[in-house]
Amino acid sequence: MEEEQEKPLWIHCPICKGKTRTRVYYDTVLVNYPLYCPKCKKETLIDVVRLKMVIHSDT
Repeated sequence: MEEEQEKPLWIHCPICKGKTRTRVYYDTVLVNYPLYCPKCKKETLIDVVRLKMVIHSDT
């Protein structure tokens, strides 16, 4: 299990599901991170804690 936690994972775009250029580890914390997707050319604000991504709403 510890080996799996040290392996980086790619973040996928919440809009088109394409792979972005951002990698995260199990202990990575991102707050209000502007995730840019080179495939659909959109930017989305996200939070990532313990490999769980939460998308910010536009309101």
